[in-house]
Order: sequence, then C-alpha cells, then structure tokens
Amino acid sequence: MASGLPTNPLKKIQLNRISHVYYKHQDIAKAKQFAEDFGFSESEVIGKTTYYRGYGTEPFVIVLEEADKTEFGGAAFAVDSEEDLVHASKSLPKEAKATDVYDLKTPGGGKAVTFYDPVDGFPFHLVHGQTPIERRDPNFPTLKINYPTEKNRGANQFQRFKKRPAPVHKLGHFGMCVTDFAKCYDFYTTYFNFHPSELVHNDEGVNKTVFFRLNRGDEFVDHHCFFFFEGPKMHVHHSSFETHDFDTQVLGHDWLRQHGYTNCWGVGRHVMGSQIFDYWFDPSGFILEHYVDGDLLDMNEPTHHTKAAPDNLHVWGPEVPATFLQ
Repeated sequence: MASGLPTNPLKKIQLNRISHVYYKHQDIAKAKQFAEDFGFSESEVIGKTTYYRGYGTEPFVIVLEEADKTEFGGAAFAVDSEEDLVHASKSLPKEAKATDVYDLKTPGGGKAVTFYDPVDGFPFHLVHGQTPIERRDPNFPTLKINYPTEKNRGANQFQRFKKRPAPVHKLGHFGMCVTDFAKCYDFYTTYFNFHPSELVHNDEGVNKTVFFRLNRGDEFVDHHCFFFFEGPKMHVHHSSFETHDFDTQVLGHDWLRQHGYTNCWGVGRHVMGSQIFDYWFDPSGFILEHYVDGDLLDMNEPTHHTKAAPDNLHVWGPEVPATFLQ
C-alpha cells in the first residue's frame, strides 16, 4: 500500500492539474444563483455544501459552503499518485500543518491531504483518485468565420446564438496576495513541481509576482495555474474558469450584466498568458474570471522576466481598475 512506501524528502510532490476551489458564503442563496448565472452546473448538495461541475470530465470545479463567515477555502490540485499524498503528509514542513491522508466524501470520491500555506495560513488541498464523470455537450454552434478575403460560410448561411450563461469547461488557475513573496516562492518551488512562466519585478529589480505553470516535461500545460503577488494583507485575488470561445464569453458577459452583477474588469486580452479575460464580482465580493484562448507551454519555454507596469497586464480592453489591483 502507498502508506507503506518510503518518503524521500528531496522528491517534489508531483501535481498534474488544478482541480477545484472552495468558497464559504454567509448568503448561500445569492452565491448559488451567481454560480448558475456564471455557467456552473450543480452536481450535488451534501449538507451545507454544494458542488458544481463544468462540462468537462472533472466531478466538480468549485465548491460553495454555507458558513457563518465569508472566506476563501483554498484550491485543490490533483497529484500523480497516492504516494504523492503520503509524501506530502510526511515531508512538508511543520509550519504547513499537513494532515494525514483522508477519504474525500465528495462527488467522485478519492483521497486527499490538506495543508496550510506556511507564510499566510490559507488552506491548500491535494487530491488523488477522483472518478471522472461523463463529459456534457454544451451545444456550442460550429462557427464558420468570414474574413475579408476568405469566406467560409456559403450563401444564405447565418451565425445565430442563444442568450445564456457562458458554460464553464474547467478551472484554469487561482491567485493569491501574500505577505512575503520570497518565502512563498521558496516553499512552492522546493516542495512542488511549480515552474515560473513569468516573474515580474519592481523598479529595484526585486521579484514581487510569479505566474506558475506545472513542470510536466514535454506535456503541454496552461501558461499558469497558480500565481501570487506580494501585498500588505493576504487574500484570494481571483479564480479563473475556461469557457469555449470569444462569442460564448461575451454572451456570458452580457448575461451577467443583464442580471445585475458587477463587472470587475473586461472584456480584454492579457499579455502574460494571452487569455481573453472577463472578471466579475460575485455577491460576496470575490472575483471570478471567464477566460478563453490561453497559451500552452512545455518545459522548452524559458522563464520570462518583466518589469511591473499597467501596460504589461493587457494589450486591449478597458483600463485596469483600482479594484483589480487590490
């Protein structure tokens, strides 16, 4: 059994994908309505906790819990093996307060380990053995684009869309504001296979922001699945979810706007990662993002070093609002 395997303290814990995020809400009814309008599909309700899926094969991508205090409950990453869970429970530093391996009583089952960021104390979860579910057909239209000198639609053929939320495919990344960048960077690169796609430095040349991808060798992975930046107070910045294409994204933007939600920033095109982005505040004030068309990297791509500047965040779209930079 995995629990009997030896633990090598120098071995990095092998993450293979980001799995899901947890949020706790005092007003769960409003939070659940936003989830539906954002494009999640309810999977299961267990007690005061509701699990939402996308149209992909993961059993859930976001968890909403009714609680006395509104707060972020951490993100979860899937690991390669149960041995990685055991290794995490035994090798992470004592400041991380890693749990033993425990059974997940959630859709898809599996096992997990929870630890806490050793600098700021936010929860972080590792999972393995979840049972995939059947992919859903979100009924996206097959588009044929007419360009100025290349016409792909025949005569009397139309593009027609339905007003609706933008169906979520998967969780792409999440980000945190941390109080000590250097210590956090050292922890996550020492114990996990996180690799910096982008490092952003201040005027003095000191790195203050990192966008991490997973080191999966020649496997293509998202430009980033986890980022953090240094600030005066720890908080979750946002969680980001992939949808189908630009039309789907903007239809979702209009749906949220028409239903009275508050846009944070978007629609626009990022520089680092290249995603087309659209950020929204949920009723509790958390920021959730729809994105499409992000970059894929493997380990042949070097780390990029960039000086912090507003123009580095987007190439088109609205100016960066002050509420996004907090």
